[in-house]
Amino acid sequence: MKRRAFVALSTATLAAPAHAQGYPERPVTMVVPAPPGGGTDLVARLYSDLLSQELGQQVLVDNKGGGNGNVGTAIVARAKPDGYTILMQYSAYHSANPALIKDLNWKPDDFVGVAMGAVAPHVIVIAKKVPADDLKSFIAYAKANKGKLNYASVGQGSVPHLGGVLLNKAAGLDLTHVPYKGAGPATQDLVAGQVELMVVTPPSVAGHIRSGSVKALALASTERHPAFAEIPTTAEAGLPGFTLDGWFAMFAPAGTPEHVVTKLNEVMRKIAKMDVTKQRANQLGTVLKDWSPAEMDKFAKSEVAAWGQVIRDNNITMSE
Repeated sequence: MKRRAFVALSTATLAAPAHAQGYPERPVTMVVPAPPGGGTDLVARLYSDLLSQELGQQVLVDNKGGGNGNVGTAIVARAKPDGYTILMQYSAYHSANPALIKDLNWKPDDFVGVAMGAVAPHVIVIAKKVPADDLKSFIAYAKANKGKLNYASVGQGSVPHLGGVLLNKAAGLDLTHVPYKGAGPATQDLVAGQVELMVVTPPSVAGHIRSGSVKALALASTERHPAFAEIPTTAEAGLPGFTLDGWFAMFAPAGTPEHVVTKLNEVMRKIAKMDVTKQRANQLGTVLKDWSPAEMDKFAKSEVAAWGQVIRDNNITMSE
């Protein structure tokens, strides 16, 4: 009897370190529901390497673009809620798609908010070939060429799509929407002059703004961003009231254990406080937020309600 008790005790003692180690015990996949090169991908990679270091397991970025973000989003919605498949989500995919798309193969309640990755005010950028250097002169040029100019978006129902619709209405323009499968290809065509304008988050175009290959007309925010201090706000540029934020946040499947969500949140917030992260986020033109899972969840729910209202009030459809 004593020997059996000793063996049982020894086995428990040997198992204790592995149990105490807890989550994660193997690599974690961070799904990005967009192609490489866009804002969502850049924010995911802003965190992924440091997440790997802090968690002690590799965090693999897996780009699953397509379906206006719904391919990758649905993968995570259906994943086992154990913290090994997580989502770096783009605001419009989470907030606008439920109001825009009938028979969506996921719903916001399929997820629990983990942490905010970054918030980015949108910037109005135009192709270098466009003969305008500020927002007022572009509006005048667009009105003089009614029906001839296009604006790019990163997909139907994206914030750049909705932003273009709202810009048309706010400025009395008639820009034609050209959707792309992600910010990467949309930006390429903007740089090449195939489209004239895009309303997009700074990470996708920051390098092009600095190199002069596109022209930034205004930041759709109430205040300037320190990384782009030379870019006026929309109010300063002559279009008051036109503000537009995008965000990139980490979600996990609903039902993920609370201790896993807490662990991921704590590590994300730790990384966001690191100088290297703050510097890189600033270069991308984004703002970091120190939010708990409850704060992230509350914000996400409010965004779903707010964007649903905007879409209904403006009669925005996927075909517009």
